Amino acid sequence: MKKIILASLILISFFSYSQDWDFEKPDYQKIEKNIKKKNSNLFYESLMERFQNADSTMTLEEKRHLYYGYTFDEKYSPYSRSEYGDSLRAVLQKEKLDSVDLKKVVDFTNKMLVDNPFDLNAINYQLYSLEQLGDKTTFNKKVTQFRTVVDVLMSSGNGKSKEDAFYVIYTSHEYALLNILGFEFGGSQSLIEHYDYLTLAENEANLEGLYFDVTPCLNSMSKMFKE
Repeated sequence: MKKIILASLILISFFSYSQDWDFEKPDYQKIEKNIKKKNSNLFYESLMERFQNADSTMTLEEKRHLYYGYTFDEKYSPYSRSEYGDSLRAVLQKEKLDSVDLKKVVDFTNKMLVDNPFDLNAINYQLYSLEQLGDKTTFNKKVTQFRTVVDVLMSSGNGKSKEDAFYVIYTSHEYALLNILGFEFGGSQSLIEHYDYLTLAENEANLEGLYFDVTPCLNSMSKMFKE
């Protein structure tokens, strides 16, 4: 079964990449400080609880503290692979999924999201399965969670240069953004300083590639090797 792309269901259809939008680099030091304040709306446990409950009233500031603040959580492991990944792939290899298969997809991805609550691929598969199962309530909650992460990514940059790079905490989010923006991967990935540079296939915006700041990923890897 081919990868399911649901960006058209999630994003505003008239979005054009050629447009500029307001964006801001994350200040990781400030975020780390803010999420520790228990009486603040930015306290991390509260933010994660609201995300898990698919709270659509979260402000962009709260969303950014949620996403980038996760890099300070002990569970943050950007290069780990879920033990349920193989089970999920085995189901998705089928030409057609019946209701039992769809429920398995939801179950496996729920378990994957325990370790990585921002796994856009897992949420993507859930959206497809939940829609097929007719579970509109859970589907709408997952849409909110998906959009929460995308809102943060789109608020961080436009990817056109290192200075205006998108800021991601998982390299998989680079490829998710390509799909969401309507681009196709050009086949080449390069690490330039602390930026991933992905080339793009021919596109209407005439862009050769996009930059992604992957500082938290590199810091995590460096820490892992030191241990």
